[in-house]
Amino acid sequence: MTVATKILIVEDDANIADLLRLYLEKEKYEVQIASDGGQGVEQFRRFRPDLVLLDLMLPVMDGWAVCRTIRSESKTPVIMLTAKGELDDKVTGLKQGADDYITKPFEMREVLARIEAVLRRSGAAPEKENKRLVFDKLIIDMDSFELTVDGKKIPTPPKEMELLYHLASTPNRVYQRNKLLDEVWGFDYFGDTRTVDVHIKRLREKLEGVSDQWSLKTVWGVGYKFEVV
Repeated sequence: MTVATKILIVEDDANIADLLRLYLEKEKYEVQIASDGGQGVEQFRRFRPDLVLLDLMLPVMDGWAVCRTIRSESKTPVIMLTAKGELDDKVTGLKQGADDYITKPFEMREVLARIEAVLRRSGAAPEKENKRLVFDKLIIDMDSFELTVDGKKIPTPPKEMELLYHLASTPNRVYQRNKLLDEVWGFDYFGDTRTVDVHIKRLREKLEGVSDQWSLKTVWGVGYKFEVV
């Protein structure tokens, strides 16, 4: 059994902390949250994380002080999160021992990519699962973002790939449109459910009639599923 990589989030904005937790847990990280700098140091000593996401502007102890404390005790990677974008703040953070620096507002994909990169450099990167699904005349490869249909590579936008992969990862499970918006587009997406319908329509144009062993099905009044016979 693979031991989950542990990440400590030190962030006083509960909405940001919860959003980070949701995305990180979806990626199979073990996550704990501290809401101020003092708690952050205590949690760091107790939880022993593999990486710390550290806000700069914190009550009790600011992020710089927390980073100095962590660095005096450990080489655990630290990525600073802050609304400040000034060069001096970035330089100060890096001088205090931070391994990387992300300015708010940020895209979750950027945060995940930075985490993976820092963990690789530190030698604590988790073993990545193979994100490749194979069905009759269909290959959904999320490692290369390639869709192969009946032996031919079909140009497919990233969000269509993510939607198809999400559905096909759990064959025959019915997803409501709102659930797909949350899990594929993200908890911070404010579009409406017609977005899902449009993407399903485009995927059907690529996949219709390719195989009698699977299909994208509409469950009327509920949502969609990737049906496998």
